[in-house]
Amino acid sequence: MLELRPTCEHCNVALPPDSPDARICSFECTFCAACVEQILGNVCPNCGGGFVPRPVRPKRNWKGDNYLGVYPAGTTVRHRPVDPQAHAQFAADLDAIPPEKR
Repeated sequence: MLELRPTCEHCNVALPPDSPDARICSFECTFCAACVEQILGNVCPNCGGGFVPRPVRPKRNWKGDNYLGVYPAGTTVRHRPVDPQAHAQFAADLDAIPPEKR
């Protein structure tokens, strides 16, 4: 079950469960689309993987109690701003490798 983390790990902007701007890696590191595109270059600073849009958990119980009312979004904030220079070097080392091959 995805945690649906509440904020961007870099800039700490709110990313509510229905945010179309939330991006996650395979370890569920969570960043906003702006940070992924403008700062991270689609390279997760924690694992080196790429990012995809985070799915939206339904607000309403459409079927089988699989909705926010039963499975609420996470509330633990993980604010760990990225060092832009260190990340630029890290991302450069992975630049030639597509995210799906890392």
